[in-house]
Order: sequence, then structure tokens, then C-alpha cells
Amino acid sequence: MKKLLCAVLAALLAILPAACPAESADGFRPMLDPDTACTITVIGSYSNFEALEAEFDRFNEYYPDVELSYVKPDDYNNLLGTVLESSDAPNIFFSYQWMVGNEKYRTAWEHMEDLADPALGLDLGCLRPGLMSPDAEGHLLMVPVFARNYGMLVNNDLFAKEGLQVPATWQELLDVCQAFLDKGYASPLMGYSADASGCLMNCLVYPEVVAALAASPEALKAAGDMDPAAGEYMRPGLEAMMELIGKGYINLEKCNEISDNYTQVILRFFEGDVPMMICTGDTVSGTGKRESQSEAFSASPFTYSFTPVPMSEAGGYFIDSPSIQFSVNNTCENLDMTNEFMRFLVSRRELNEMASVKRLVTPTTDLSFDSVYAPFGQVPAERVLSPEVIGITDAMATQIRNAAYKVGTGEISVDEAVGKYGSF
Repeated sequence: MKKLLCAVLAALLAILPAACPAESADGFRPMLDPDTACTITVIGSYSNFEALEAEFDRFNEYYPDVELSYVKPDDYNNLLGTVLESSDAPNIFFSYQWMVGNEKYRTAWEHMEDLADPALGLDLGCLRPGLMSPDAEGHLLMVPVFARNYGMLVNNDLFAKEGLQVPATWQELLDVCQAFLDKGYASPLMGYSADASGCLMNCLVYPEVVAALAASPEALKAAGDMDPAAGEYMRPGLEAMMELIGKGYINLEKCNEISDNYTQVILRFFEGDVPMMICTGDTVSGTGKRESQSEAFSASPFTYSFTPVPMSEAGGYFIDSPSIQFSVNNTCENLDMTNEFMRFLVSRRELNEMASVKRLVTPTTDLSFDSVYAPFGQVPAERVLSPEVIGITDAMATQIRNAAYKVGTGEISVDEAVGKYGSF
């Protein structure tokens, strides 16, 4: 009997390790049959998504027979509804806040699963709350995968060489710009200025206007109604921008030599003679890959970081917006495994890993894990603003962007821009 009992116990011990799912370092424990074989497709507007494909490989450590793929359909935004209704409907798709409630995207938002459902087990607590926008019923139709912000790339070595400190207030910004100008730098502040989309003007003005509207419910309503009276809330940001341009701290002729707001902005910054380059976090995401593509940077590398532009004495704002969000197609095949992948992905470890590979802003609370973005982790809570939560719509953002561009390029005056709010 003793021999028989030992044999039974030995057999059980041999079986248990295979029956109990492995657990990752951050606590992910598979909940489905590890031998499940199925396919999961993610679609989006990125041309390629190596960071996500790396997550596919990591997920396959738990579910080796699940085939995951990423696809970029042509004309993504216009054809999304059609794709979701097709026989090849995806499991997960890129989504944006402006889709919800927009009749053009009714099919898309009707296909969005409620990701706040506790039964799904997503670790929403690892995400910055300002990046999530539940609807009136508390449904969360999309979760942030990457975030976006506005600021300036800073050549830290250049500041050290000239004995200057990275500015944290408006007066400090003016002082260092003048100091660099006196030392022979043609444009202490630079950025892309060729057209309104992604221009340096919007990067400077938009955060200030968001802050002004956030402080006044009446102003926010007027701005949403396209009331010209809301234009007054653009004035301080526009005037500050024009002071930087007027004093020669931003040389638009030099800026106009930059032909795009991504690769060329980065390569120009890597030349090493630009103290501060105005851009968005989306642009910063391309810096890692392009260090080796810049002959100047390869020959003389330097340290750099991304920091808010201090357009007021209180400092700069951290405009915290989702860049890419994921939604789950609630009618897709293999929905259980799709939700299992989302449970795996929406975690501090995996989202930080993806952000690190792509060098985009993580949506988690761990902003300082990438030294380039660390300055944003030091912004006081009262200066962290989430436009989607505040109620800044795409239409309002368009007014601000076009006004800033037209004023910055000299097409109209600040007074004219203020009076024309709602008609840009």
C-alpha cells in the first residue's frame, strides 16, 4: 500500500506543473487552455508595429498555438466600419476618442467591447486616469496603448557647454534664449513651421489654451459652441509665441528649412547646434532609430531629453493625451482569447516595454522609466491636463491649431485671430 501511495503521489506531482499555468514576473497568469489554437488580428494605421509584434512573441510563450498578426488596411479611418462588418473582421483595432458619438464612425463604436467589465480582468489601475474616457454609463470602449504630449527636445550637453540651465519658467526661457543668441546660435528655439499640421506654433500655444479653457467652464462651453468670444482665451498663448518670434529666439527662416515634422526635425536636432527643438512626443519616438542615421550625431553624440516648454512663470504644462488606443471587436471570433491577450497587454510591464521599443510615452504611471521623458514625470499634478477628460474636442483643437499657425507666420494678427475663433 505504501508503494502504491507513493506511486500515485509521484504521478500527481508530475502532472501538476503542467496543469498549473506559469506566472510571469509581473503576475500574469494564463486563464485559458494553453493548448488553444486560434488566430487574432490587430488592425491599425501604423505602417509597421514591431513593438506590438514583440508582444505577440511574448504572449506565445503562454499560448504557443495562438497566431497573432498586425495589418494596416488602406485608408484606415474611412474603411474601418466596412472592415469591422466584413468576413475578415479583426479582433482588435486602433480607436480614437473622436470616433465615439460621431455618426460617421457609428459602426466602429457599436463594435467596441466594454473594457471596464471586471470579468475581463484588465489592470486599468496601472494606467493614468486622465488617459481613459468612460462614457456616461461608465463603459470604457478603448484603452490607451501610447500617449502624446507637447514640448521641446533639449540638447543637455549644449546647455552644460554654455554654462546654462534648462529653463523651468517663462523668464528663464527668455534668458537662456537671449544667452544662446548672444553666443551666436542662429535660432535657440527651432521646430517645423511649414504648415499647420504639427507646426511648432501649435505645440507652443495649444497647452496654454487648454489650461485656460480648463479653468473656466463658461469658456469651455463657449469654445465648444464656436463662440468668437472664446477667442480671448487664445490671446496669452499667441502673444507669448509672438514674443519668442519677435525677439529672434525662433528664427522662422531657419525653421522653414526643415521639410517635415518627424525625420527632418530629428536629424536637424542631431546636428548638435540646436539648443531646443519644439515638437510632440510622436516626433521624439523616432529619435532612437535615427541616432545611427545622423552622421553628425554618430560623430559627436550628446545627451538629450524632452521637457515641457515653460510658457508662463509657473512653468510648462503636461498635456497628457492618448496617442493610440485599442478597442476589442465585440463580435469577433475567438473573443475569449482576444480578451486574454488584452489582459496580458494592459499591464505595467508590457505597456512600458512597448513604449520603450517604440520610444513613445507610456500610458502607465511610470513616466520616469525612460530618461528622455523623465522631465514630464516631474510636472506637478495641477499642471497635468488631459484634453479628452476636460472636454476639448477635435473641432476646438483645429481652431487653436489654425489660429496659432496663421498668427505665427504673420498671415493675421493676434487680435484678428482672437476675433475669428470659430471660423478657422
